[in-house]
Amino acid sequence: MRKMVVAMVVGLGAAGLAGCATAPTSFPVQVSRYHYDAMATRGTITVEPLPGGTVASIEYKTYAAAVEAELLRQGFTSPPPGTRGEYLATVAFTRAERPLPPKRSPFTIGIGGGSFSGGRGGGVGLGGGVSFPVGGGGERVGIVTELSVRIRHGADAVWEGQAQSLTDTSAPNADVQAISARLAHALFTGFPGESGRTIEVK
Repeated sequence: MRKMVVAMVVGLGAAGLAGCATAPTSFPVQVSRYHYDAMATRGTITVEPLPGGTVASIEYKTYAAAVEAELLRQGFTSPPPGTRGEYLATVAFTRAERPLPPKRSPFTIGIGGGSFSGGRGGGVGLGGGVSFPVGGGGERVGIVTELSVRIRHGADAVWEGQAQSLTDTSAPNADVQAISARLAHALFTGFPGESGRTIEVK
């Protein structure tokens, strides 16, 4: 009987340690959208880098391709070769390393937010930042990735969105293609979305 009790205690202790060692490798995507109308109409659309922002690198092209794929799913179409679309989607992204918590915590830390200027006579801001859970120390490293998209129709911005998330660099979905697809999918979930509201997409 005594041996059985000892075995149970040891087993529970090992399970507890395993639980403490378990830590999240994927965090929800936090998304903000702003638009001037319900975006009920669709048309041809061209995807380009944000002027003065991200250069058209191989990494950028991965994010642009993810955004374009989501736009096509939303009913937009590609313009004929050599022509520009009725709509223009400009894409930018940022990546920054951030220490990861060893386990989930009720405390959060903000990572900041950016802003856009809009079309004629004013702009639409994307700001306020987002928060992710933090805990004690550790050597795990994560990447905070932010994807920003602005859609213009002519000279005016008609929709803007921003998606941010944290990814464990040791996770199997930490490559650029997986992160860009995840952020783009979250950004266009329920497109055009409720203007001025931040949502969380898991």
